[in-house]
Amino acid sequence: MDKKKILVVDDEPDILELVHYNLEKGGFDVETATNGREAIKIAKEMYPDLILLDVMMPEMDGMETCMQIRDHAELEDTVIAFLTARAEDYSQIAGFNAGADDYITKPIKPRVLLSRVQALLRRSQKGNDKKPVYSGKTITIDRDRYIVIQNGTEMSLPKKEFELLSLLVSQPGKVFTRSSILTMVWGSDVVVGDRTIDVHIRKLREKLGDHYFKTVKGVGYKFEEQ
Repeated sequence: MDKKKILVVDDEPDILELVHYNLEKGGFDVETATNGREAIKIAKEMYPDLILLDVMMPEMDGMETCMQIRDHAELEDTVIAFLTARAEDYSQIAGFNAGADDYITKPIKPRVLLSRVQALLRRSQKGNDKKPVYSGKTITIDRDRYIVIQNGTEMSLPKKEFELLSLLVSQPGKVFTRSSILTMVWGSDVVVGDRTIDVHIRKLREKLGDHYFKTVKGVGYKFEEQ
């Protein structure tokens, strides 16, 4: 089996060395970068399965780096997790808006880091194994090409937005509770807040149209295509 490729990006040499050592010891093929511009260059050369990306960096911070990586179609399936000492809610929301899949807060114990990395890669693989789940009047979900087709126009969405949309449209009219959305899209081993769902729903409404997504107060969301 080919080793999974991980790119670690951090401007602190001690953290970079520690994370690199433990991931390599855990059986991964690891490359490192010390800033955002270098990270983008390496990512386009190695096509990593996962990028661990520090938020606070000089020249180009993690948010901008993440957005630029997401602009490259060949990297749209790459999992991106921010490594950060900042646990504020607004920072996490900004990260998810930028296209991140998860947050890992520093400092983190090596065994916990390996467990989180393995969980992220497992969820990514499961998502890629799924087949197209919906073809309606105006929207089609094409999992083979990882795109959404609306009225004949193709568009790419960040990974978590695509997974959330796929879940909702898999059963039009069904109300998905917040807890079920968190479990099925983010996984039971990842801790994120309810506002994370709201942010992703807002983004889907902006891109596809507000009328598709219905809020059931105190319960969750459903998808309706009239």
